[in-house]
Amino acid sequence: MTDQLQVNRATFDEVMLPNYAPQNMVPVRGDGSHVWDQDGREYIDFAGGIAVNCLGHCHPALVQALQEQGQKLWHVSNVWTNEPALRLATKLVDATFADKVFFCNSGAEANEAALKLARRYAVDVYSEEKNQIISFKQSFHGRTFFTVTAGGQEIYSDGFGPKPGAIDHAVYNDLASLEALISDKTCAVILEPMQGEGGVMPATPEFMQGVRALCDKHNALMVLDEVQTGFGRTGYLYMYELYGVEPDIVSTAKSLGGGFPIGAILTKNHIAEHLKFGTHGTTYGGNPLACAVAEAAFDIINTTEVLAGIKKREAMFRQKLEQINDKYQVFSEIRGEGLLLGAVMNQAHEGRAKEFIAASIEQGFMCLVAGPNVVRFAPSLIVEEQDIEEGFKRFDKAVARVVAGD
Repeated sequence: MTDQLQVNRATFDEVMLPNYAPQNMVPVRGDGSHVWDQDGREYIDFAGGIAVNCLGHCHPALVQALQEQGQKLWHVSNVWTNEPALRLATKLVDATFADKVFFCNSGAEANEAALKLARRYAVDVYSEEKNQIISFKQSFHGRTFFTVTAGGQEIYSDGFGPKPGAIDHAVYNDLASLEALISDKTCAVILEPMQGEGGVMPATPEFMQGVRALCDKHNALMVLDEVQTGFGRTGYLYMYELYGVEPDIVSTAKSLGGGFPIGAILTKNHIAEHLKFGTHGTTYGGNPLACAVAEAAFDIINTTEVLAGIKKREAMFRQKLEQINDKYQVFSEIRGEGLLLGAVMNQAHEGRAKEFIAASIEQGFMCLVAGPNVVRFAPSLIVEEQDIEEGFKRFDKAVARVVAGD
């Protein structure tokens, strides 16, 4: 065995494209809600790999699933199917509105497939003129050119030349804005039940139900991007359950693999049949390793005990954040659902969310931003109570540091 190459944060600047700006510390090991860096320093992780590590780091059931499958079969491509993919698809169908599943590797790929399917369905059933896709401002649907154009943040889509056409953006939680854009030429409306990157902004029940009604009126598909909200994140297996609406297509990823890259779309038979043989594909999608890990995660998360526990943990998070805010007066509100929560900066601290992240790292605490005004928390769905206590002690110190620097 060759000697392992020594690398550090400076190596990133030497060999990696500069489209990221990672923190100075380099994580090397994780266990549950704890992470250690190259210097052996320990952190409490409430970032969760951006809502990915649904069972924390190195959960024994996921490690076992990966090790067992790793000794059986890694990859065969979609010229063949495989048992883990078939088992996982069956469990997803049995637990949701869906009849059919398509596996891919990420949330962006899932949304790409969902939008392609919506366009193909409209062309086959109606006409080529029925091609408008409506999304929402401040939304985020991935980084492929199609999905980043569907996303409602031009900062991510500008500067790459001509964009895919027939994509329009309404105002989130504003039904009149959607009504002004939608017509019989609309093939799909895509939205997040809760905007993640757009600031941890949940849809109101009236809005979600109104979108469903407008889609029905104009024969448009309702596509729910549950990449960040799905697979238990909000205390429901998928967040559409909260609203009492049935979507036509759901995209899912992030928590689906518990840290292993996997994505999927879920849909009904009459829609699925329009992705005929050869119309779409992926080399790695549905590979045995990813599906084995995701199946193990599913078996843990889709239980009454874990889903109910998420709501209990949400209450603890909200209490801790309110206590911190009572001391320092930095947040205007705490919003979100389940364990996807956002602490919104008040006017006095507007635009300073990143300062709280930097101060948190110094205190051994990991969290996220969701735009310049929101500190975002997306921890393990089974984070232990003592880790919640310790994590918010550290966050309290970080907030104190930022406020003291005013």
